[in-house]
Amino acid sequence: MTVALKTAPYDAWDELKAYEQQRLTAGRYGACCAFTGTMRDFNEGDEVKAMSLEHYPGMTECQLEAIADEASARWPLLDTLILHRVGDIQPGETIVLTACWSAHRAASFEACRFLMEALKSRAPFWKKETLQDDSTRWVESNTPG
Repeated sequence: MTVALKTAPYDAWDELKAYEQQRLTAGRYGACCAFTGTMRDFNEGDEVKAMSLEHYPGMTECQLEAIADEASARWPLLDTLILHRVGDIQPGETIVLTACWSAHRAASFEACRFLMEALKSRAPFWKKETLQDDSTRWVESNTPG
């Protein structure tokens, strides 16, 4: 299991490929389900030109690890990965990557969805958007799944 916060843009697919090559043995898993979330240039009917994603250092990583541990306890997973951006983010940049490896697809699919839904509701992140007119606002709730 790996959980990491990133302050710079990253390519989710490059990260996924590198993780598989470094951490997993080909033939030991039959399924990998991955989800990536990217920043939109709109929210709540407004154009958004940037976002700052704040977190509580230490607590955020612990909560993400607890979520990954919970997924591993519920499904027969071989490995999990959660990468999440913090800091300043631009539209189109990857915010989050979750991935789950298992022997069969059902566990991988279900666990990957669980990771995303749990981190959206339980991880301590706060989003501050900068709108086209340069005004800012805090995002009060997550978008429904």
